[in-house]
Amino acid sequence: MSQATAPATSKAAPSAEGPRQGTALALTILALVLSVGAYTLVGLGKRGHVPIGLALYGSIFALGYLAAHLAMRRLAPFADPALFPAAGVLTGLGFAMIFRLSGGLAAEQATWIVVGLLAFVGTLLVVRDHRQLDAYTYTIGLVGLGLLLLPIVPGIGRTINGARLWVRVGPIGFQPSEIGKVLIVIFLASYLSSKRELLSVTEGRLGPLRLPPAKHLAPVLLAWGASLAVLFLQKDLGASLLFFAIFVVMLWIATGRTAYLVIGLVLFVIGAGVAYELLAHVQQRVDIWLHALAPSKVFDFGYGQVAQAQFGLATGGLVGAGLGRGSPGLIPFASTDFIFAAIGEELGLLGTTAVLLLFITLVGKGLKAALECPDAFGKLLAVGLSAGLALQAFVIVGGVTRVIPLTGVTLPFVSYGGSSLVSNFVLLALLVRVSSGPVKRRAERVT
Repeated sequence: MSQATAPATSKAAPSAEGPRQGTALALTILALVLSVGAYTLVGLGKRGHVPIGLALYGSIFALGYLAAHLAMRRLAPFADPALFPAAGVLTGLGFAMIFRLSGGLAAEQATWIVVGLLAFVGTLLVVRDHRQLDAYTYTIGLVGLGLLLLPIVPGIGRTINGARLWVRVGPIGFQPSEIGKVLIVIFLASYLSSKRELLSVTEGRLGPLRLPPAKHLAPVLLAWGASLAVLFLQKDLGASLLFFAIFVVMLWIATGRTAYLVIGLVLFVIGAGVAYELLAHVQQRVDIWLHALAPSKVFDFGYGQVAQAQFGLATGGLVGAGLGRGSPGLIPFASTDFIFAAIGEELGLLGTTAVLLLFITLVGKGLKAALECPDAFGKLLAVGLSAGLALQAFVIVGGVTRVIPLTGVTLPFVSYGGSSLVSNFVLLALLVRVSSGPVKRRAERVT
């Protein structure tokens, strides 16, 4: 009997893996074509000829993307085929827009793309099974918290544009909160997967809400306090909002208790109110949000930044002015905080919609991986990483379009910045790992 069934199993495995790998390769090639094509079109639109760096940067993208695909084929053969290509298109489009806005930054961004791809492959090499991270709960948590608070250390912390987010050690400068974000998600996934039964217990009611015991609210309060510490000590409104929102979402998913969402929302409103009363830069952000297009303020720097973004989005219309043919350079810091507005001016509503759909693809595939993962830690890890991507994209896009006050976070994979790009490729690699499962599953499916 075993001899009869074994061949059927060995034949079924390649047929399940083969189409997925073929789809992954086709999508990766498409991402490569779109990335190099966007860069070429920017050169043609901006200068009237093919960029002189086409061979160099085209080779970087070709070798990097194909190397990443081969690494996934070997190390994560059952991963969702759309995860890396979606991030690849966002990265390529971001590079093209950075070249469009400031040619001098393109070389730096290309270097960081290479480092990010190396980090992506390195993460897959080191983390052969996502469950191995579950064994280092508190170590990872302490390192993540340390990275979040590192910029406040005297001597190495740096304040740029009013926020103390940067660390400089010798010639090396980076934002430790970016990689800290990923480590905190890993810690929360491990902690909540082990404590979810305790946190799910209820002992009282407040109207329709079933409330947990007071002692089990301690993690929520600690997360709230940590987010306020980031806000008040580093003046980083975006990171503070992002970390607390990720925690509340993961806590809700782990326990299934709507009460945690309501309590989290109440604590957020309280924290936002206190920050508005005590911090001048928070008051300024809200004032800019409300009055960016006021005639008396539209030419002031802070107000004009948001106003120019609105003008750029409006100018883009449905299909945009064309890559390299608009005037996104009028927007201050367009390559970082306002790159979404630059895309809107040159690619129009269709272009910005395509960008949002790519983020929806990444988040949706991440949540799909969470649903298919057999263990609680993997489920929460995929949910937390996906929620982080979704929330960060919403916070920056919402700020640029004036849905919410601008908070200053970067658009994942698209904005200029090495720390953000590298940490997001690490995040992507972890999603790929959860989606594919442990490397040993390859042998199990073939035998």
